[in-house]
Amino acid sequence: MEASILARRDRLTLDNGMQLRLLSALEVLQARREAEGLAQAPRERALCSNACLLARALERTENHTPVFPDGQSVLAGLTVEEIGALAARWAQLRRRSDPGL
Repeated sequence: MEASILARRDRLTLDNGMQLRLLSALEVLQARREAEGLAQAPRERALCSNACLLARALERTENHTPVFPDGQSVLAGLTVEEIGALAARWAQLRRRSDPGL
């Protein structure tokens, strides 16, 4: 996604050589659809949704390539706590970048 014309800031640099970036509306829809396919029970939806969001939003700082190819890889590579913390940081970025129309 190109820098948003409305967002003040579209990336958050983390301390580990990675960045979180804002997602386009299409990417958010794709993440939701992927999460629906991963979740086997209602209580799994939030975790799967966050994992699929992070698969799209978490990138390497030096070349902006995804750290994970998909939500399932996020679930396999990170702990529940790491997924929750990164998703919370992404949500903060989104709120700070929202110009509030």
